[in-house]
Amino acid sequence: QAQLVESGGGLVQAGGSLRLSCAASGRTCSMLNWGWFRQAPGKEREFVAALSWSGGTTYNADSVKGRFTISRDDAKNTVYLQMDSLKPEDTAVYYCAVASTGSGLRERATYRFWGQGTQVTVSS
Repeated sequence: QAQLVESGGGLVQAGGSLRLSCAASGRTCSMLNWGWFRQAPGKEREFVAALSWSGGTTYNADSVKGRFTISRDDAKNTVYLQMDSLKPEDTAVYYCAVASTGSGLRERATYRFWGQGTQVTVSS
C-alpha cells in the first residue's frame, strides 16, 4: 500500500517554471517506479514522465522533452517534476502515481496507486 500527496502546483506565466513534489508513505521510494500524468479539462489523462526503480531510466512524453525533468530523493521518499519553459497548453491537473513493475510506464493501467492531483495553470 502506498499513499501519495502532490504539492507545488500553482499559477505561472508562460516561460516560467514550477517544481511539483510527490511524497510517498507506506512504501520505500527506492523500490517504486514513478510516473507523472496530467489531465486538462475535457481531455483524457495523459502520460508526462516516468522514472524506473531499476537503473533509474527516465521516460518523457514528446510534448515535454527538453522542458520537464523527473527525479527522486530516496531519503525523502519523494519524486519531483521540474517543469521549465512552461506553455499555456501545459495547464492541467498533474497526478503522480506508482507502479510495482518497470515496464509499460507510459500506460495509465500500469500504475496501482495515485495521488489526488495538483493544479498547474500557465497564463499566456
